[in-house]
Amino acid sequence: MIKFRFLSILLLFVVAVSSCKKDEDPEKQITDFIQKNNINAVRDASGLYYQIIKPGTGSFTYPGNTKITIKYEGRLLNGDVFDNGGGKEQTFNLAELIQGWRIGIPKIQKGGEIRLIVPPGLGYGSSAVGSIPGNSVLDFNIQLSNAQ
Repeated sequence: MIKFRFLSILLLFVVAVSSCKKDEDPEKQITDFIQKNNINAVRDASGLYYQIIKPGTGSFTYPGNTKITIKYEGRLLNGDVFDNGGGKEQTFNLAELIQGWRIGIPKIQKGGEIRLIVPPGLGYGSSAVGSIPGNSVLDFNIQLSNAQ
């Protein structure tokens, strides 16, 4: 009888686990998205993918207290826009932004433009934020007008 109960519980556990939908690997989502959209992106060692559209000019080194002024648009991989800063320039402390931005924005200079494809681990992780579902890959276009 104990053996039957054990096997029944084991079978229920296997069925429950196998019926759970597993989230697709973010790396695969990103590489498929890049390939499908013919994006000439580079993979940073952090896992961030980026495409420098315009490098900008200067040699700013981005200290920890850097304030950036940017125009940006953030989309999910399905193309849904979740934020665009109202279409106006916004100023932020770089150190207070998601890790993907802290890694990607210093790759350009004033007047530069970059596309960042941010895996969940460098974005909001498993947390849902506003209209962004948890574990989302984020696609940003960022125009940097100033860094100081």
